[in-house]
Amino acid sequence: MKKVLRSLLFIFPVFLSAQLKSPSEFLGHELGSAFSRHHEVVDYYEYLAQQEPDRVQLVVYGRTHERRSLLLACISSKSNIKNLENIRLEHLKNMRSEGRAKKSIVWLSYNVHGNESVGTEASMQTIYELLTSKSTYLENTIVLIDPCSNPDGRDRYVNWYNQYKNAEYNVDPNSKEHYEGWWNGRSNHYMFDLNRDWAWSTQIESQQRLKQFNKWLPHIHVDFHEQGVDDPYYFAPAAEPFHEVITDFQREFQVTIGKNHAKYFDKNGWFYFTKEVFDLLYPSYGDTYPTYNGSIGMTYEQGGSGRAGLGVITGIGDTLTLKDRIAHHHTTGLSTIEVANNNAEKLNAEFKKFYLNRNYKYKSYVLNGNRDKLRALENLLIQHDIAFGYGKNGSAKGFDYKTGKIGNMKITEESMIVSSDQPKGTLVKVLFEPKAKLSDSVTYDITAWSLPYAYGLNAIASENTIAKNDIPHNIQEYGAVKTGSYAYLTDWNSMNDAKFLAELLQHNVRVRYANMPFVMDGKAYKRGSLIIVSADNKDLHDFTDILEKASEKFSKPLTHAKTGFVDSGKDFGSSSVAMIPNLKIAALSGKPANTLRFGEIWHFFEQQLNYPIAVLDESYFNGINLSKYDVLILPDGSSYTSFFKKNTLNNIKDWINEGGKLIAMGGAIDGLSSDEPFHIKKKEEEKDTSIGLESFDASQRERIKSQITGAIFKATVDPTNPLAYGYGDTYFTLKIGNRAYSYLDGGSAVYLGENANTPVSGFAGSKARKKIDETLIFGMESMGKGQVIYMVDNPLFRGFWENGKLFFANALFMVN
Repeated sequence: MKKVLRSLLFIFPVFLSAQLKSPSEFLGHELGSAFSRHHEVVDYYEYLAQQEPDRVQLVVYGRTHERRSLLLACISSKSNIKNLENIRLEHLKNMRSEGRAKKSIVWLSYNVHGNESVGTEASMQTIYELLTSKSTYLENTIVLIDPCSNPDGRDRYVNWYNQYKNAEYNVDPNSKEHYEGWWNGRSNHYMFDLNRDWAWSTQIESQQRLKQFNKWLPHIHVDFHEQGVDDPYYFAPAAEPFHEVITDFQREFQVTIGKNHAKYFDKNGWFYFTKEVFDLLYPSYGDTYPTYNGSIGMTYEQGGSGRAGLGVITGIGDTLTLKDRIAHHHTTGLSTIEVANNNAEKLNAEFKKFYLNRNYKYKSYVLNGNRDKLRALENLLIQHDIAFGYGKNGSAKGFDYKTGKIGNMKITEESMIVSSDQPKGTLVKVLFEPKAKLSDSVTYDITAWSLPYAYGLNAIASENTIAKNDIPHNIQEYGAVKTGSYAYLTDWNSMNDAKFLAELLQHNVRVRYANMPFVMDGKAYKRGSLIIVSADNKDLHDFTDILEKASEKFSKPLTHAKTGFVDSGKDFGSSSVAMIPNLKIAALSGKPANTLRFGEIWHFFEQQLNYPIAVLDESYFNGINLSKYDVLILPDGSSYTSFFKKNTLNNIKDWINEGGKLIAMGGAIDGLSSDEPFHIKKKEEEKDTSIGLESFDASQRERIKSQITGAIFKATVDPTNPLAYGYGDTYFTLKIGNRAYSYLDGGSAVYLGENANTPVSGFAGSKARKKIDETLIFGMESMGKGQVIYMVDNPLFRGFWENGKLFFANALFMVN
């Protein structure tokens, strides 16, 4: 009788689990026969959490811009879920070598690219089997599943596909259902690539996810993706270059996991590849960012993406279906958890080792500079749980980022100190290091990103531990705005200043700016300084209230001027003190523009500057009366030559001549460079006339000589040019390609001078360096009553190059 009872007790939980509806049963269609909309996926996860509250905890960790839920499901055995918070806290103690953690933690992230849509479907089958046939995998493992990291992009793709697919899906790759439009589902609402935003955290999805990620810091993190239709499956181990901070164990365990996947793929006769294409260097991916936080971070790539639909014929004549794609991602997901469950002790031991003092060369990073830029960096560090402090009066010696040599820097109470001797020390080393070491120059992404350059701060990387205060420095108080002042003055040298200006303009406050430096009451003011004259705003009844609130909101100190008569320079009534217009701004969307580059502009206006922008699509652009707009922005792209046909360019030139301001970025400049009266001239790479006899493999490597894979260069700035107001005489620019243009006569605001073509960080090929020698970065020229502004490099790249954003604000407000 006892044996029968024990058998019944063993069978009973399995019987309960068998009552769970599979994804197919719950959704009402066979999984893989249709794409599930996001709300259906949410419904299924909520159903599982309701049916299995002892084994599933569901957290809504945020919302997207389009108000869709961001979910994180925590799945484990009943005993583990009951003790979940203690397990999590014990795991985090390993960062301080104090923990006795015994469970492994695996985080599976799906569908960060919205049209790589198989991930979310596979996640439902994976969680279902973890709760049924694979429940033994949960004995030693906590599994965290984010079923859709990019709900807005996913639903954009799914809704598009459901609109355009045939009644029975068509496997012909030429059929409409295999061709998404320009506004595709890969990126999020603002057309950002969320898989490149982990470290920079510019997007709302990333910001909310990081809170959960840092709460858990999993042993293993997998980012599920899709690639081209004709590509077989990719899984770990990754390709070179590996960043030097990656441990031997992190490398070795990727092999362990890869071999376990191979066992299942070999059994099914599925094709796969490893150690190619997808490297571990750029810190803002879903594999590298977790790796730099102690995880085994991996990318899994299934062939398919938005081109595949429910089924498509591949290049070799096979049919690839959504069901096939689900099976592959489902297999690697379960295989990963299996390996983690069997290696929990090893994973915990090595995670603890990762957080021991790594004894990096640079012990401290000392940063001085504009307070607004320091505050922006503080906000980023807080999101990453990176500790920082403030200086004690003294000095530091070390690598000087500005000169590229050993130098000294004064330390004050306003100096930020970031130490690599902290739990997040490895991440600090990666984000702050002057130059990442490359084991291979062929990489999948940019090779330079150092935060002191990105934020425009003077910095020293010191080999010594610099003493610091771990409490915030004193924050200036901003008092009431005095009435009766002739004018209110403030500086102009940061993106925060641009936000302050935008706030005032939005409230119809009239603002002037100085085109020449001046001195008032013994205080010097530089070009671009804002001058808010009371007489200009006499009809604005709540003028001082608006000014006071804006001053407080943006921490902008205002100096009260009793007169418009300056000590030296130009008085406030001079023509050198110009009014900033309340601009009507438009940006082009559609085929000529790159979607990501358009998204950076859109996000800049709506989520950073908070200033209205109209989006004009190329499909109806020629029917628009451009005179309604003061500024037109052409994002970087590759099809402008075609776009400028059909009299489009003539219309734009007429608009500029009548006073319009054109901002042309990246590839948009190509379409202007061969047309009069634009004076921008493209610089071509010198052709190699020698006959190459190298091997085919060597010729592949030869191409690298013409490439720049995201490298940082030290550029010269003309601070008297309105495009450069608020900057010093140098700027560190991030180049993501070898596009090059000659100087503009009298209009070169930022440029690479002679012999300035060697990057301070990152890779640039020898032919590319020669091509960009003595070339333009940012420039402007007048045309009739209007202006044309050229931005060869992208100051808004991925939203993280903080020090470039003021150039864009200058293009809007200072160039008149």
